[in-house]
Amino acid sequence: MNSRLAARGFTLIEILVVVIIIATVVSIALISINVAGDDTELDKERRRLASLIETIQDEALLQGREFGIEIMTSSYRFVEFDPLTRQWAEIPFDDLYRLRRLPEGLEFELFIDERRIELENDPERLSDPNDRRSAGTDQYAPHLFVFASGESTVFEIHIVRSALDRRVVLCGDVLGELEFGVDEV
Repeated sequence: MNSRLAARGFTLIEILVVVIIIATVVSIALISINVAGDDTELDKERRRLASLIETIQDEALLQGREFGIEIMTSSYRFVEFDPLTRQWAEIPFDDLYRLRRLPEGLEFELFIDERRIELENDPERLSDPNDRRSAGTDQYAPHLFVFASGESTVFEIHIVRSALDRRVVLCGDVLGELEFGVDEV
């Protein structure tokens, strides 16, 4: 009797259970490495940037100050306009508006008035208001402006992961309204 049980093989139920277990493991693996779905890191960075821009717009309106945003290849920073020196400066003592870097593998593309802007790798050097040698030379200006009136530069920022050919888009209009553009794959 034991020899007959050993030769019978697998039942259909046993095979189906194994197939379901394998399918579940494969689907979890695909989701965890972002092969089958959205790139959550791209979307997280877009939402972070949008939140910071909305916050700086509120600061500009409430405090009557003007701010700027400088976009680099893989980082960005906020600056403020000093009306006394008539120059742009870093925002002192505010960790929220510090220089921020994108995670490894992500980069920015910036479009202003539908024209692509060539981005630098590092932040531009800000003018020193006490340096008389810098007078008459080209003064620093950020890429995007946020005015105390609530208006801002019209822009389109793409956050790109070139390795997977994925991108997300953040658009801003003259009234400071932000919207997520059509994501391209």
